[in-house]
Amino acid sequence: MLITQLKDVLNDENLVKVETVQMLWSDYGEIARYFSPANNKHIIVKHIDVPLQVTHPRGWDGEVSHQRKLRSYQVESHFYKAYAGNCLDSFRVPKRIASLSIDEQLCIVMEDLDYAGYPTRLDDIKLDQIKLVIHWLANFHGYFLNSKAHGLWPQGCYWHLATRQDELAAMASGRLKNKANAIAQKLTQAKYKTLVHGDAKLANFCFAQDLTKVAAVDFQYVGSGVGVQDLAYFLGSCLDSKDLHKYHDELLTTYFTNLKLAIKRYHKGIDSKLVIAEWQELYVYAWADFYRFLQGWSPTHFKINGYMHKQTEIALAQLK
Repeated sequence: MLITQLKDVLNDENLVKVETVQMLWSDYGEIARYFSPANNKHIIVKHIDVPLQVTHPRGWDGEVSHQRKLRSYQVESHFYKAYAGNCLDSFRVPKRIASLSIDEQLCIVMEDLDYAGYPTRLDDIKLDQIKLVIHWLANFHGYFLNSKAHGLWPQGCYWHLATRQDELAAMASGRLKNKANAIAQKLTQAKYKTLVHGDAKLANFCFAQDLTKVAAVDFQYVGSGVGVQDLAYFLGSCLDSKDLHKYHDELLTTYFTNLKLAIKRYHKGIDSKLVIAEWQELYVYAWADFYRFLQGWSPTHFKINGYMHKQTEIALAQLK
């Protein structure tokens, strides 16, 4: 049993499960909180236990989708084992405690961010907190610049084209579908790569109670990519079209200013101007690439808006 294995790993016979925090996507298991009296601390256990019958909320429950999810949990486990220990306070992630493999089940045991000073989740985010997350992203990208992504996704981000051929086939005919490969190639063939979080939506960021610090969770789709893929996806997760247009210049300036400082801090031999110039050009392609995914996966999705259309049109015009 899981609890028996956890008691052995934590050397605590009195370990107790406190609550289920949430179920995993398509009921692939759960995230639960435990308390260890012997260690006097709470821990989080991400327990992957694949159901016999998989049901995707939007109908994408084929074998390709299933294998992608299984791979994503293996990637996340490896990220915590091989990369999380290098993450600094400027791009805080949960500290790994252990990983368990029980039959076909997988468990990732990590610190509980709620009890590490990051108990707040935001549904409605203000500009200061958006910039705080942008600071996290810029430092994460700057630190892992030129990382080879060993053991992670060769291409990060859950929507990348190579793993989304079913969604591509489902797209309506048009310029975006015709240029899907060209858009993806712009991103995958970039000279400057880093590790991207791969699912940097607002829900995956945990804030301090006073909203002055932030940490990130959920690294299932971490892998190689360009930083603006995370940036575009994050901004689209918390701002509507009106505010995306309104704060476009300010937020991109915030990101690239912080990225420049991060590269200078962590990679003195790399010219930040060259990285920034390339990623500024690729920003519109990051939007177009995600739009391509949504058009096939859920063409009426609320994230599709005027700002996304505009960035995509710029990318398509440049590909003529």
